[in-house]
Amino acid sequence: MPRISLIIPTRNESQTIRQCIQRALEAFEKAGLEGEIIVVDSSTDQTADIAASCGAKVVFPQRLGYGNAYLLGFQEAGGDYIFLMDGDLTYDPETILDMLPCLESGEYDLVMGSRLKGRIIPGAMPALHRYVGNPILTWILNRLFSAGISDAHCGLRGITRDALYKLNLRSGGMEFASEMVIEAASRGLRIAEVPITYYPRRGDSKLNSFTDGWRHMRFMMLYRPGPFLLVPGLVALLLGLILAVVVYIEGGSRMHSLILGGLLLIIGYQMLLAGMHFRAFGAAWGLSKSSGMKKLISYHSLEKELLIGLALLAAGIVIGLMVLMRWRGAGFGALDAAQNAMVAMILTILGIQTIFSGMFISLLLLYNGHQDGE
Repeated sequence: MPRISLIIPTRNESQTIRQCIQRALEAFEKAGLEGEIIVVDSSTDQTADIAASCGAKVVFPQRLGYGNAYLLGFQEAGGDYIFLMDGDLTYDPETILDMLPCLESGEYDLVMGSRLKGRIIPGAMPALHRYVGNPILTWILNRLFSAGISDAHCGLRGITRDALYKLNLRSGGMEFASEMVIEAASRGLRIAEVPITYYPRRGDSKLNSFTDGWRHMRFMMLYRPGPFLLVPGLVALLLGLILAVVVYIEGGSRMHSLILGGLLLIIGYQMLLAGMHFRAFGAAWGLSKSSGMKKLISYHSLEKELLIGLALLAAGIVIGLMVLMRWRGAGFGALDAAQNAMVAMILTILGIQTIFSGMFISLLLLYNGHQDGE
């Protein structure tokens, strides 16, 4: 059995894969380590042929994606220590020898490279990534999951086989990098960091700053929707409700205040529903073991949600019809029941939101294998 398994996902890396594999094999030989290199290839060029000619084991994923490549690589890896590295020579394979002792000592389960604590060669990382995107996303991840790292998205990392089996890794895209750290921190794995050097990429970059950043943020929201949606949504809803009720009771012509209160109420309610959707999807996807979430996505809870939505919608329609009849009685002149009309609109919108929320969560039940009435 090999001591080390190095997994390299590739997509049209024919310019660099030969040198990448050769340098990795030289590093293994230098340290007297038995190692294997697994290239998970999704290329349309000669990357796979070149990798195979260099002695790497080449496998082909059925689905494209950064995470899908590693998930397949894990299935093929036989080493005690499994390292992940890009195939574009942005990382020096010999750096693995600096990271391996952290795992061999038994003191750590996961070792991460840190470009921000190490050295970034000019031109290797865009300023937007170096000074904005990566630090902000890493800070948020640390605040939510207490990972205690400086570079959450470094592509060079290693993990013990035993620790890998403890992680519930499922993401197929770039968010896999965040998922691995989140899972490790959530399960109490011991994480070490080693400063590394980051080199300019050879060939075209496959990263998309906005799309990839949003994927990482979305994944953190899936695990912890509270700070992103539930808390601000509750604050907006309460502020809007208080403002709307006070203005309605006082009467008068403060329509602008009632409009603001209604807007805050609707936005806050929508954010609460979105947070509930994130948590429900997380439960259906196996990310949450909360009994409250299991109850939330039961059909009994959904039926109640639909009934609440219908009640709000009905109240809005009734009040709206009363306003319409009053307006008609006045010959469709100036509307003197504008506040009631605003209340009718708010209730109608909240009812429709609630109904569609119930429908969405019912789809999660189908995804999770539940039957009607369970």
